[in-house]
Amino acid sequence: MTHQVIDVFFYGLFMDVRILRKNQGLSANPRRAYVEGFGIRIGDRATLVPDARSRSFGMLMGMTRAELDLLYSAPGLEDFRAEAVLAQVIDGPAVPALCYNLPTAPSEEQRNPEYATRLQGILSELGFPAEYIDSLRG
Repeated sequence: MTHQVIDVFFYGLFMDVRILRKNQGLSANPRRAYVEGFGIRIGDRATLVPDARSRSFGMLMGMTRAELDLLYSAPGLEDFRAEAVLAQVIDGPAVPALCYNLPTAPSEEQRNPEYATRLQGILSELGFPAEYIDSLRG
């Protein structure tokens, strides 16, 4: 079971395969995607929060359970928990996936401009909509 590849929706800095690999993660079959009904909130790190009016963009990637366990056991990531989402691949089908989120979202007052700027750069490199990129605040 630890070698089975699972689709995972990444919406933060791990969308950048270089950052993911640097943090012990290997990815397979990266695809641009989005999830409906979630907004993104940036504090120390990003997390998705339920919001029926929102759509969050990210990358869908295949990873094994062992890779995910190693990735999310790193300092600062231990609090993230896997949730099931339906990721809509851009120009493709909807795919059931895991998505790692914080159980308690940062407050709306928390800010992390450096993280937001890095995330905007990654989203831009990956060709996501400018309106979404511009909407991110840290």
